[in-house]
Amino acid sequence: MDSQPDSTHPDTPGYYRRLLSLAFVHWKIFAISVIGMVLVAGTDTAIAAFMKPLMDDGFVNRDMEKIKLLPLMLIAIFLVRVFAMFISMYCISWVGRMVIKVLRNRMFSKLLLLPKGFYDNATSGEIISKFTFDVELVANASTKAVTILVRDTFTVIGLLAWMFYLSVSLTLILLVTVPLIGLLVSFVTKKFRKLSKRIQASMGDVSRIVEESIKAQIVVKVYGGRRYEESQFEKINDQNRRQNMRMIATQALSTPIIRLIVGIGLAAIIYLITRDETMNIVTPGTFASYMVAISFLFGPIKRLSDVNVELQRGIAAAESVFRLTDLEDEINTGTYTTDRVNGDIEIRNVGFRYSSGKDFALSDISLDINAGETIAFVGRSGSGKSTLLSLMPRLYDVTDGSIKLDGHDLRDYELENLRRQFAFVGQDVVLFNDTVAHNIAYGAMIDTDMGKIEQAAVSAHADEFIKQLSDGYQTVVGERGLMLSGGQRQRIAIARALLTDAPVLILDEATSALDTESERYIQSSLEELMKNRTTLVIAHRLSTIENADKIIVLDNGRIVETGSHQQLLEKGGHYATLYQMQFGE
Repeated sequence: MDSQPDSTHPDTPGYYRRLLSLAFVHWKIFAISVIGMVLVAGTDTAIAAFMKPLMDDGFVNRDMEKIKLLPLMLIAIFLVRVFAMFISMYCISWVGRMVIKVLRNRMFSKLLLLPKGFYDNATSGEIISKFTFDVELVANASTKAVTILVRDTFTVIGLLAWMFYLSVSLTLILLVTVPLIGLLVSFVTKKFRKLSKRIQASMGDVSRIVEESIKAQIVVKVYGGRRYEESQFEKINDQNRRQNMRMIATQALSTPIIRLIVGIGLAAIIYLITRDETMNIVTPGTFASYMVAISFLFGPIKRLSDVNVELQRGIAAAESVFRLTDLEDEINTGTYTTDRVNGDIEIRNVGFRYSSGKDFALSDISLDINAGETIAFVGRSGSGKSTLLSLMPRLYDVTDGSIKLDGHDLRDYELENLRRQFAFVGQDVVLFNDTVAHNIAYGAMIDTDMGKIEQAAVSAHADEFIKQLSDGYQTVVGERGLMLSGGQRQRIAIARALLTDAPVLILDEATSALDTESERYIQSSLEELMKNRTTLVIAHRLSTIENADKIIVLDNGRIVETGSHQQLLEKGGHYATLYQMQFGE
């Protein structure tokens, strides 16, 4: 599956428009923030303008009436500034956190809707990096950068307007520097965007290696992989450092150059304004006010030149986030629904090939399964057993042929309705960092009553050890259930399947993690569970499937043998060979 947009032609304006549209949903709060920014910008111009009456009326003319008003005017300016700055910062930050919340919700919802093929190719470290690193950069671009753009642009406009009022000719000299600044900003913009994408990619690699080392810490310790993992992390970490230093170097060079250009313009103005003929016509107040306005320009111009870094980082991050949210969901065009199927399955000429593979994983599979039958699938590793059963709840769609459940093609079913017809117990048990009770009653039945939960646990022979836990059924099992043994996790998974009470049961080596005594208990529970249900079993221990109604032997993605346990032994083919390898008979 490759439904991502072409990254060679990024729609940069489009990504930023989409980003701003998320902020503009809260336009009232956004507007209040913008008003606050404009007021903050206005106070800078007001302070510069304040210098003229302060010098002319206060120190030159000694106008006592105006002198008395000057302190009050200054206090009023700063009161407005403090209030406006708080309102603008709080409101724009509120909008920014809402943007993060919405984006993370959309990304998480998208993850739950993406086909399994996406997870076959993606790494969880890269995905987590999008939720943490990329989204924060996006928020900065939509809030912090907007704050600087709005507030400092209005500050520059206000100060320039005041400077034009004081002297048109001198201010025009300053504006000569604008085209030079524009050319430099255009150059570094492209550089920043390219470096931002590389930084995000390297952050994904950092997250991936850290996550792998955490999950595989036992393997790392036992096999002495510490130095290798450290060297791998050192390479990725250093690569991330180098990309960040390139970004810093570009920023560190561009900002002083911009300030140098502006400084040359300011030096020319100062030279002209301090000449004798000019000094004779310029009042001290005008001179002071003009110089304060010039000095106030430095801060906004610096921030406006630096904001390009935040913008380009945010735009590159927005591209990363939106490319995830724009991926196509699982195909769910079916409309057929039913409360409960009987469990008749018809497989006709099914072929399947993974999106990343050239060869077919399954070829020309045809099979009829009657409701209530127990069908076992055996074969060497990689023969296609798990792939075939993954097609049943449409974790993948068939490439060729069709699969029907109760006479309806699986693709005709509404997807959630189809999957409610299946219960699954796998070899690799998945438990959530939640209570034992919620893990048993996971999903649509999470609010079921405790009586049913305990009954399912008793049937799965899990009730005894659950009651011995610190908080019984309310014990939190830890990440991936690591507080429990493998056998205990397996029994909770079986209790979950018992409680679901689905008409079709998929067992992928469901007793593999159990000791001999527990396996005997669970086997009897499974036999009870399998009554009046269509059961599809993947088994490596052939002793667990001797009583199956039919055994399907797969090899290289094809059915090579079909029959009962005894029939297949008598044939002396693939199944008999596998049996002899296990039991030496």
